[in-house]
Amino acid sequence: MKPTRHLGIDLGGTNIKTIVIEHRRPNEPAEVIHSSQTATLAEAGPDSVAENLIEAGRKARGSIDDITSVGLGVPGLFNEDNGQIELFPNLPGPWKRYPLRDTVSAGLGIDVSMINDARAFTLAEGTIGAGRNAKVMLGITLGTGIGGGVMIDGRLHLGAFGTAGEFGHQTVDPNGPLCGCGNRGCLEAVARGEVVANEAGVSDVRDLYTALKSGDEAAVAATQRSNMYMAIAISNAVSLLGVDVVVIGGGVASSGDLVLKPLRRAVDERVTLVPTQDIKIVPASLGPMAGAIGAALVGMG
Repeated sequence: MKPTRHLGIDLGGTNIKTIVIEHRRPNEPAEVIHSSQTATLAEAGPDSVAENLIEAGRKARGSIDDITSVGLGVPGLFNEDNGQIELFPNLPGPWKRYPLRDTVSAGLGIDVSMINDARAFTLAEGTIGAGRNAKVMLGITLGTGIGGGVMIDGRLHLGAFGTAGEFGHQTVDPNGPLCGCGNRGCLEAVARGEVVANEAGVSDVRDLYTALKSGDEAAVAATQRSNMYMAIAISNAVSLLGVDVVVIGGGVASSGDLVLKPLRRAVDERVTLVPTQDIKIVPASLGPMAGAIGAALVGMG
């Protein structure tokens, strides 16, 4: 077969990441042949962000010939039919009903396939990354918020409304704080990095890991509380879906057993219906470009 090339763009709160993958042979994974990133400048609003996405796509297409599809990963929910944004809880500006898919498609002169960024991460890790060959994989992204996705028998599961896998928007504390989605007590509202860092008395997640390494009591206590909520959410997924591999991305992926080991212990305490030794909880393997890779895979079809 003739190799095909596919562009993936990942819209993040801080950076826009772009990659191009090349698919050379049937039944073999595609390979990344180009990658780059640029600032999102999200505070400038939707129109400016859309233009930055278009410019990032144009630069990639100018560097690599014969790109046949474009996929776009976005940090929230959108209408599957018209590509308009429904919820961007962690991106500033009037995004509700913004026609992002059509705007970027028109700017690039090619149809764009859109996917939630955490689902894109899950697709990438489940196809060519740490979750490859899993029966049921749960992907979790820990960043500004907490995202997720589910793959069953090697296929991304989106459910009846195209939103299945919203791991961070499970209710884990009915009386908890208000979440950006409008609900109270979501996992994201009580266990995202910013919340845990604040509880530990440090400025950000990087400082949290440093404090954990030194055995700081406040950091340990805040992390234990976060792990409790994470374990509740993971055990829910295990009970409902029979998850056998959990792949975690974000800063925690580089922290090794510092965070993952106590999280595994917390999950062991919560999961009672299946043998926990058969559930793998592993760090992501594709690095910060996983979302862009997943977006390209969606475009590839």
